[in-house]
Formats: sequence, C-alpha cells, structure tokens
Amino acid sequence: MNTLSHIQNYYFIGIGGIGMSALARFFKSQGKNVAGYDKTASVLTKELEAEGILVTFQDDISEIPQQFKDSEKTLVVYTPAVPKENVQYQYFIEEQFILKKRAEVLGLISSNRFTLAVAGTHGKTTTTAILAHLLKETNAPVTAFLGGVSEDIQSNLILKGDEVIVAEADEFDRSFLHLSPNIAAINSMDADHLDIYGVNEHLQASFKAFAALLPEDGTLFVKNGLPLEGKTIGIEDDADFSAINIKIVGGSYHFDLKTPTEVIEGFLLNLPGRHNVLNAVTALAMALEYGSPANQLSQALQDFKGIRRRFSYKIKTDQKVLIDDYAHHPAEINAVFEAVKEVYPKMTNLVVFQPHLFSRTRDFVDEFAEKLSQFDEVMLMDIYPAREKPIEGVDSQWLLEKIDNPNKHLVKREELTAKITKSKAKVILMLGAGDIGNEVETVKRALEDEI
Repeated sequence: MNTLSHIQNYYFIGIGGIGMSALARFFKSQGKNVAGYDKTASVLTKELEAEGILVTFQDDISEIPQQFKDSEKTLVVYTPAVPKENVQYQYFIEEQFILKKRAEVLGLISSNRFTLAVAGTHGKTTTTAILAHLLKETNAPVTAFLGGVSEDIQSNLILKGDEVIVAEADEFDRSFLHLSPNIAAINSMDADHLDIYGVNEHLQASFKAFAALLPEDGTLFVKNGLPLEGKTIGIEDDADFSAINIKIVGGSYHFDLKTPTEVIEGFLLNLPGRHNVLNAVTALAMALEYGSPANQLSQALQDFKGIRRRFSYKIKTDQKVLIDDYAHHPAEINAVFEAVKEVYPKMTNLVVFQPHLFSRTRDFVDEFAEKLSQFDEVMLMDIYPAREKPIEGVDSQWLLEKIDNPNKHLVKREELTAKITKSKAKVILMLGAGDIGNEVETVKRALEDEI
C-alpha cells in the first residue's frame, strides 16, 4: 500500500508516544476516525481525548471500537517500542490488517510534498520546532510533525498548510530512511541506540544512508566537523553558517548569523545553552535555503517560546529554580550542565536523573557517571525500562557507585519530593526521557510552598 487515500480509520498502538500522537492529530484534522491504545495515561493522552480521539488503556481486543475492526478501511499504526506480544497487535496481525510503523506512515505523508527533515542524536527536536516556527511565522504553507510539544501552540503538530512538511528524522530503528527529504540537516552523530545498531559505525552508516536520500537538487546541512559532505553549521567558527558576536543577556543569546554571502544581524534566542544556539543556526540556515525572507526571521526567532521538557522552567525566582528536561544521554546531560553554569554560575545545583533503558545505561555507564559527577548534588531514580527487560547487574545502584561525588543518593519515587525539598540546592534539574516528568508538578507545588 503506497497511498493512504482509501483509509478511513486509523488505530494507533502506542498512541501516547510523542511521534504517534502527532500523527493521530494529523489524521483527526483530515476528518478521519482515530483511536488508539497506550499502556498508561499521560498529559498527552488526556489532550488527545479532549480533542475527540478515543484512547484505551486496556490491552484487550474488546477495547477496540467496532468500526476499527474493518480491515478494508483501517490502517493500524504501531511503534517499535510496543512489545510484539501485545494482545491488540497480535489480533491485527492474525486478522491480516495492514500494519505500518509510524515512520512508514510519515514517509507516505511526506513522499509527494516538499520536505525539510532534521536528524541527529541530539538537538533534532528543538531544531525541528524552531524551523517549523520560523516557517509558520513567515507564512509558509507548512505541516510540521514535532518530537516535542511546542510551548507556542501547546501541540506537537503544526497545521498551516499542506504543501511543505517539516519532520523530525528519528534514527531509532533506522526510521528516518522512510523519508524523502529535499532539505535536511544532521547536527550530531554521537553513539546511541547501540541496542539496535550494535556498534557506532553502524549508526554512522545509517546517517550516511539518510544523507543519500536527498535528490541532486537537495541540500544537506551538517554540523561542522562531522564526516559528511554538505553545507556546514557552527558557532563562532569557519562554518558556512555560523553564529558570531554572541552575547548573553539575562539568559538569552544575542548573535549575528554569518552566511556564505552576508552577515545577518540582530538575532535573539530566548533559550539557554550554547547548544541551542547551534540548533537555531541550523533552523535559520534551512529556512533561508527554503526561501524564507531573511528580514522576517529575526522577529520569528525571538518569538519562539521553546519545547515542553527541553530546559523548561517550572520555577524561576531568585530563591529557587526548577527545570524540567528530557536529557537522557551523557552529551545531553553535559549540555544541560553547561547551560546551568552559564546562566546560574553562583547558585548551587541538584540533578535528579532517571536513567532511560537498561541497554543505554550499560553502554554509557562511565560517561553518565562522568557527566553527573559535575553537579553539586546528584539523586538517581530507578532505571525506566521502556521497551526493555532488565539486564543482570545493570541498575541505578551500579551507576551511583561510579559517580565521583560525595553528595549522591539513590531515591525511591515515593520519597522523591521530600528529598528534593530538603536539599539546600537553589537550582534543581529533573532529567530523563522516562516518566520522571510526571513527578515535576508535585515537586513544583512542594517547592513553591517552601519559597
């Protein structure tokens, strides 16, 4: 099936995922019937239900609405994170429904539209969101599928037209190879997902395969120094597109953009961290390549409010700061640390980290320990397993023992809020890609009572 034109019903197994929910919203906006299953309720599933999408949390065939049991008119969309023994998944297989991975469906949607895609092991969500915002604000007819919830529109789907697609190109399970990009960016290729790729060389090969998807008249932007051919992006260096004259004022970045032909002055980015300046440069370069008016991009960038769970301020006072972030890789934790030290150099900090995946913890335990040791105080939650079964000997206690910091603790979920409120740290960071985000509001309320 290379077209979706005859499909009336879309059923999502794992509908609460960030990429899956964006697709569900897209098909709902097209007037299709949309429903799905997820194992747990979340902020996202509640939002989907409020938008008229039926979500069930019982993995049972009886929970599937009758109209979605018509195999001629129904497409089942699933995520690789869903275990194959899932009862609903098995039902659709046995009944010979058409099942497609999320990435395949995104590929079909984008196949006949001009597509801008952002890849990279870090930074792709923020870069994609900035790019989509720039195009939307400069009146491009864009539909954007984001890997995070935009604080500007409180959604992971932007609908401003259907001629142009902006998509986050996910390297997990080689998903991004289903896309057909016209303009693409790769802003990092650090080792990750070694449970899928085995060794880093295979991961890098998949990025090269993604780059090869571009047509002859396509354009690839790459972070300066990556082993790929393309227009380079960087910060205060000799890249084709580089942020120069950077100044930090009140946690925001003022910079000028050097391009191959000119210097465009007067950009303001209201996100902390130099890594976000690189993300902004990538998005600006892609928008300029698409044809966005240069004189409108400065105001558009200044208006960008950020992404939910990407250095999201939950409390921001002189006495206490609480930041919620999705960081789940050593390089991302380091980027958060550097941003905090840049913005709050004199305030003590506490990191609360929930490791994500047993395999990732095993593969990068020494790197995690090194980066976490930099903080003034460290609290570790148990590993969030997501799609994985436990690995013998791999747990948070093992990671804790490797952290070189006297102020380190293993914390149970039920005692998390009490432990955080007792800390003398002024800046508190809650990091991880699991369900640590569900604890943030409780911690926020407790800290506000203390202030």
